[in-house]
Amino acid sequence: MGKKIRVALLCLCAFSPFFAPTPVFSRQIVPFGLCPKYNPRMMYQLYQPFIDYLNENTPYQFEIKLSRVYQDTIERLGRKEIIIASCGPVPYIQARGRYPVKPILRPLNGDGKPYYRGVIFVRHDSLVQKIGDLKGKSFAFGPELSTAGHILPEYHLKRAGIRMKDLKEYSFLRHHDSVVNAVLKGKFDAGAVKDVVAYQHEKEGLRFIYLTDAIPTVPIVVREDAPSELVMSVKAALLKIDPRNENDRKKMVQWDEEFKYGFIEAKDSDYDAIRKILQSHHRDQREKGTFRE
Repeated sequence: MGKKIRVALLCLCAFSPFFAPTPVFSRQIVPFGLCPKYNPRMMYQLYQPFIDYLNENTPYQFEIKLSRVYQDTIERLGRKEIIIASCGPVPYIQARGRYPVKPILRPLNGDGKPYYRGVIFVRHDSLVQKIGDLKGKSFAFGPELSTAGHILPEYHLKRAGIRMKDLKEYSFLRHHDSVVNAVLKGKFDAGAVKDVVAYQHEKEGLRFIYLTDAIPTVPIVVREDAPSELVMSVKAALLKIDPRNENDRKKMVQWDEEFKYGFIEAKDSDYDAIRKILQSHHRDQREKGTFRE
């Protein structure tokens, strides 16, 4: 009897690996920082599909880390709360000046170029025809660190002979879509956003009166001490995207317009032109506007 039991136990041990539960190895969670270009609901709607793609094509589990204001993303990079983020050229330059960060990728636009433009616009029924007509008018800017929503429009207003004090009123709104809505509702005479946002809302009653020169697209940035495996994995996943490929287009159909045309590698010197504008901006004394939700 004892012999039979021993044989049974040996058989059970031999087959137990086939019946034992498969060990589950959790993937490393990596917060992906995003500046709040839109309201939070829209940010998750437009960027979660992008994050899902990274999760499917890298060995990491990325999660959106949405900031309340642009400055928060910069500070989180500094505190190592995030090691990878996407924000505009000006926030990147600010972060680069204070912390060890670098750009790794730039998105392409619909023409396959790594540039975008800022747009100054009015309502379709406005009497304003050109940028010089904005003296004495009210203006809705985006966040203060927004390249196309604030820094560029203020720079071009000055070139047209209009300083902030020459405006009837101005405010810094939290999101690009807030700027569009404020102008459409008649709360401001004019506003400024990046071109992808302006074109999305043009048919709702916007009329463009000024487009800035082409500027480098928003970088995906990492801390310089980010694991090289993570950086290479993200670059490989995004650089292989080909918007000419039907399968890739289907994957990107729900992505934000700014990300759905592919990527190229980026370097710090890509943003030197914005640095010059930013230096000019800092040299000029300016009044502070009110901040609105």
